[in-house]
Amino acid sequence: MERTLVLLKPDAVQRALVGRLIARFEEKGLRLAGLKLFWVDEGLAGRLYETHRGKDFYPGLMRFITSGPIVALALEGRQAVAVVRRLIGETDAAVASSGTIRGDWAIDNRRNLVHASDSPETAQRELGLFFRPEELVSYKRDFERWLIES
Repeated sequence: MERTLVLLKPDAVQRALVGRLIARFEEKGLRLAGLKLFWVDEGLAGRLYETHRGKDFYPGLMRFITSGPIVALALEGRQAVAVVRRLIGETDAAVASSGTIRGDWAIDNRRNLVHASDSPETAQRELGLFFRPEELVSYKRDFERWLIES
């Protein structure tokens, strides 16, 4: 099983979409392995978005992610990174397909509700920023035998 990080950004929290968004991931068959609600400080935001440092949109990205509480999710499942990326849709929500999280509930390129790791390597690094190993839980659900062929 693979793990990935999803952040429900301040706009998702402020728009009261947290429960609906978590439900989308769970209904797909992904398991919650970790869950936190908190404010991201500048230091953590800088480590998260270090690959974007120096780009013209970086200051706005930093202001936004630190502007309100976020929900950090560790999700687990078969090909979790790819599954989550398909569920959330294109970064620019204005062109995201209907049926994706961004396509259904967002319209902006930055206020696009979610951040998700883009590769298993990135997921491992990002999960380490938001969760200590002892905060992550693995478990089985009986109905998973109906989702995944063993």
